[in-house]
Amino acid sequence: MEESEDNIRALFNKATTLRQKLEGFESTSEVYQENLRSAISTLEHCRRAADQISLFSPNETEEDVPSGDLQYLNIDYFLGELTTRQIGSDRKILLQATQHAYEKYLSLLETYTLLSASDERLYEQYLDDREHFSLLSTTDPSKRRETKISRFKQETELKRKLEHLALNPLALENDDSALRSLRRAEINLNVHTTFHSLDLIAQEIAILSLAPSSPPPKDPSSIANDYRERTQGRGRQGTDPSFNERLDPPISQLLSSGRGAGPILSKEGKPLKPFTLLDNRQNVRNGVFRPDHSLPTMSIDEYLAEERRRGGMIDGGGGETGGAGTGEGEVNEDDLEKADEETRKAREWDEFKEENPKGSGNTLNRG
Repeated sequence: MEESEDNIRALFNKATTLRQKLEGFESTSEVYQENLRSAISTLEHCRRAADQISLFSPNETEEDVPSGDLQYLNIDYFLGELTTRQIGSDRKILLQATQHAYEKYLSLLETYTLLSASDERLYEQYLDDREHFSLLSTTDPSKRRETKISRFKQETELKRKLEHLALNPLALENDDSALRSLRRAEINLNVHTTFHSLDLIAQEIAILSLAPSSPPPKDPSSIANDYRERTQGRGRQGTDPSFNERLDPPISQLLSSGRGAGPILSKEGKPLKPFTLLDNRQNVRNGVFRPDHSLPTMSIDEYLAEERRRGGMIDGGGGETGGAGTGEGEVNEDDLEKADEETRKAREWDEFKEENPKGSGNTLNRG
């Protein structure tokens, strides 16, 4: 019995070391996947060894399990966590295997009454509908947000408590209650993560069910025929210089045969086929480093000259036409006689207004 327990402890410690090695590699690398498969194989061996000696029994309670053996309750949790990291051809099978491992883990904890009241309700909700399990079952956005915030605070508090209990590993060797509190904190955090993973797995399986089915694998005989045809084509290329595996002929061949062949213009200057006029190289070169906005094409003087030429501007007096210059009512200051005449008229008008005030001619309405 003791040898079996030592074997389980060695396998569990080996699997823990392999799990820690995964942090230093990319999840898609071959080294990562190789260590991942080794860790999964070691955990499966550890679980078989625990089942052989009936390490956990449904007739026991939590108090019957030694504090040092509480960590082995997490074997199925670690198996589910590592399985979902695998890269395989059928993702749905891997997700279902992860679901099965998590379900066994929660079932074992329920046997030992290690699930809280809220976790038991979530576990019952999961068993009722595995395919549509969700931590955010309500459709109210405010309640969904409150649930997310509450679960995030719970996770933060569990991690903080676990870090605090693991600060002094030497004290854990001599204090059984401290070790038991540490193992219980690990289980509580793992349960919290398990329900979150089951939620994500249900969502991913729902998405994969909408994807089209993969095409059936090719018949080995058809693959051999394809290889034979390619091999025969290479042999023909060596014996026949005109043979080419290219699907599209080169541009030179297109221009030298078919519609692209022949001159563009006839001897009389008539076009024989469509063509495009290209600008000269200098204009193209000049337009490379030009500003991105449109530049003026003429100066202001050139613009004014063009406007005068088109009749948009009139120089000099407009006379009766109402053009620019000195029109009717305007006095040329250089013409002194005209200026004196306008001054005399203004004075006479002022004298008339003084002699005849406004309203003086109204004699009909006087009383």
